[in-house]
Amino acid sequence: MTNKPASSLDLSTIEKYLKNVQNVNPDSIKSPCLPKSKSYMKIVGPLYSSELGVMIPDIIEGVLKDSHLFKDTILALKPRIIKASPKSVVWVDIWDSQSSSCAKNIINRRFTIGRFIATIHGTNMNPGVPQCKNCWKWGHSTLSCRSHISRCAKCYGAHDTEHHREKVWCCMKNKKVNHVATKVGEPCPHVFKCINCKGDYQADSYSCPYWCNHFNRDWYSRKQQELFRK
Repeated sequence: MTNKPASSLDLSTIEKYLKNVQNVNPDSIKSPCLPKSKSYMKIVGPLYSSELGVMIPDIIEGVLKDSHLFKDTILALKPRIIKASPKSVVWVDIWDSQSSSCAKNIINRRFTIGRFIATIHGTNMNPGVPQCKNCWKWGHSTLSCRSHISRCAKCYGAHDTEHHREKVWCCMKNKKVNHVATKVGEPCPHVFKCINCKGDYQADSYSCPYWCNHFNRDWYSRKQQELFRK
């Protein structure tokens, strides 16, 4: 007679069954697990720009992966970052048990990001201000966009961003004026203007202040009021 809990026995049975199904590669089957909940945290302390570079989700993911505090955690979403000059606030959602045991083990703990000490705080869910992937404006989701035309995040032309090189003269080949096409795989060498802040980058750039503050609803509200007064 085994001492394993019923849930462990059920999961092992399910795993064995899945790996014996025909036309399924056993190596592609991940171990089944019980349903989990999410825990929400924010990390305060690291500079927005340091020797690691500007804090972007990929950098934060690498830091968390290397930290012993997060060795047993699985991110539910990519980390989200806002600039709280000169430092940053990073929102992190993790998959957790129903009792939030993972979060309880790391909340109020400290660890280093580069040369700086960061502190982990528990927080409520913060969905932030959405950016539409159709018109690239902030403040509404893609599903609720009223524009009937898809816009390019780079040049704001009437085409999808992935078709920018095919549709825009600055990247297309033109024999009449000896214009050479931008090579596939290379970044476009042209200067783009963000539709939101008018900065010299495309609308989905991490450098845009709207992106840097999209989890700061107070900042977004103030910005909208400023634009309305203009």
